[in-house]
Amino acid sequence: MSAENTESVAASAPATDAAPAAAAPAPQPEAQPATEPATSSAPEAAPAATPAVAEEKKEEAKPEEAAAAHPEAPTEKKDEPAEVEEPQNALTKKFTDAEWKAVKELRAKLPEVFTKAYPDASPVPTSITLWGVPLSTEPHAKASVILAKFARARNLDVAQAEEMLVATLRWRDEIKIDEVLKEEFDADVFGKLGKVFGKDKEGHPVTYNLYGAVKDMKAVFGDVQKFIRWRVQFMEQSIELLDFETVDQMVQIHDYEGVSITQRDASQKAAAKEATSIFQNHYPEFLSRKFFINVPTLLTWIFWLFKPLISAATLAKMSVVGSGAKTIGAELSQVIDVKELPKRYGGEAEGFASD
Repeated sequence: MSAENTESVAASAPATDAAPAAAAPAPQPEAQPATEPATSSAPEAAPAATPAVAEEKKEEAKPEEAAAAHPEAPTEKKDEPAEVEEPQNALTKKFTDAEWKAVKELRAKLPEVFTKAYPDASPVPTSITLWGVPLSTEPHAKASVILAKFARARNLDVAQAEEMLVATLRWRDEIKIDEVLKEEFDADVFGKLGKVFGKDKEGHPVTYNLYGAVKDMKAVFGDVQKFIRWRVQFMEQSIELLDFETVDQMVQIHDYEGVSITQRDASQKAAAKEATSIFQNHYPEFLSRKFFINVPTLLTWIFWLFKPLISAATLAKMSVVGSGAKTIGAELSQVIDVKELPKRYGGEAEGFASD
């Protein structure tokens, strides 16, 4: 169970030491010419040095002279490609070395990702845009933030992150995401189910899911695929508030006021299951915090029942809060300034209280 993804309804080898230099040849003992008795008073010309002696003389030359006379051929150095300096922003500066490694490896695999995601495309794109950010093999700070999300969601396993990215691009193509973003939904029904209002103390936008705002559940869930398209559109609109430079996550508040967990029908359960799968598999690492408020007692028990199965990292993002403005406000105001928190939740902002 993941706080990110749960959708409840009514995600150079050290250079080795250099080889020791070849030792200079040991000095040879100087040849001593044999003395012979003089046979004449006239001086004789000195005999020419024999080849062997001449060779010995050469060997007696000082090492530095020998080096000057016979300089070693310079060692040819292979040009190594200089490492490209990564463009940075406030978010990328927080990456660990392991995260940077995963991001670079995943970026290098993008041509392969695009080929797998768009097998019928001719030619295969060399760049695509995801959540307003161009993705290609060219380094780009915002793109690094996006790629890091997929890497983190798969514990920096690049192969699994690649699979997740391929699946996400295919899914967006299949659902026709551009058409979903343009679709118009009944404001009297879907307009009341989701709100985006204010920011938390770290600048994350805050979204509210108001499951009990519409009493006619058939109008909401009668067409499961229509609900899914609305829910995806709402998520995409929320992501548009992220700049991927200073902020790349949001706070979600799920309000269960007026919701009866025991009265959920098959359509509601199917919608919840499909939405959970979508956010788990295609919207990685988008949640900063997640609050469940006005939670029915039964749902609270269910949460505590599954708590041992939730990872510590996920659990740290989740909070189950009771009912009443005072109780809710005491919890939410630790993350959201009261001036950004609607009065209905114990804050000072008008928010959407009159909606």
